[in-house]
Amino acid sequence: MPAGTVRQRATKRYRRPIVVGPEDNGRRMSLADFDKARAKEGYLYELSRGVIIVSDVPDWPHLYQIDAAREQFSAHRGRHPEQISIIAGGSDCKVLLDDLQSERHPDLSIYLDPPPQAKNVWAEWIAAIVLEIVSKGSEHRDYVLKREEYLQFGIREYWILDVFKSEMLVLRRYGGTWKEEIVCPPKLYRTPLLPGLKFSCAKVFQAAKKGRRANHQ
Repeated sequence: MPAGTVRQRATKRYRRPIVVGPEDNGRRMSLADFDKARAKEGYLYELSRGVIIVSDVPDWPHLYQIDAAREQFSAHRGRHPEQISIIAGGSDCKVLLDDLQSERHPDLSIYLDPPPQAKNVWAEWIAAIVLEIVSKGSEHRDYVLKREEYLQFGIREYWILDVFKSEMLVLRRYGGTWKEEIVCPPKLYRTPLLPGLKFSCAKVFQAAKKGRRANHQ
C-alpha cells in the first residue's frame, strides 16, 4: 500500500461537511458537492447551471396555491388510486441534471410509478407531471431555465401556474420539444396522463387571495 494512501484516507475521513446558507447565493458549486451539502434552515436552495440560488420560504399566497393544486390531485387519487403513486412537493423531491449541473425542487411533482431500485433515485425517477407556481422574481427560472431542464430530464408535462397573468401554461412533451397550451379560468384542464382529472387553475388562483388575507391577519 503506498504511504500516501493512509494520509489521503485520513484527510477524507475528517473533511468538514459542506454547509450552504443564504450568504452563498450566487456561489458556484458542482452538483456532486451541492447534492451532499447540508443547508441552513429557513431558506430554499436550488442549483441552477452550477450556481446556488437561495430564496425565501414560500409566502402564504404561494403556499395556499400549492395546497389547492395538491388537493385536486389528492382527490383524484382517492377516486383512482391506481393512477398516482406519489404526490410530492418542495423538499420532498428533486430533479438532478448532471449535464447542466442543476438541482431543482418543483413545487409539486406527480409520480405515476413507484421509485426505482437505483443508487441515485433522484437522477432516474422521473415525474410524469411537475407544477411550478410563479412568484415575483421566479419568472425567468420558471418560464426559461426550468422549461429547458424539465424537457431534458424527461418530464412529460410541465404546468406553469401564473396568478399574475391569471393563466396556466401547459407544456406537453411532443417528440423532443414542448407543445404549448394556455388554460385560463374557468376552463378545466384534462390531461391524458390522468384520465378523469379535471384540473381547475381557477381554484389555485382563488387560493392566492386567501393567502393574501392570511398575510394581513
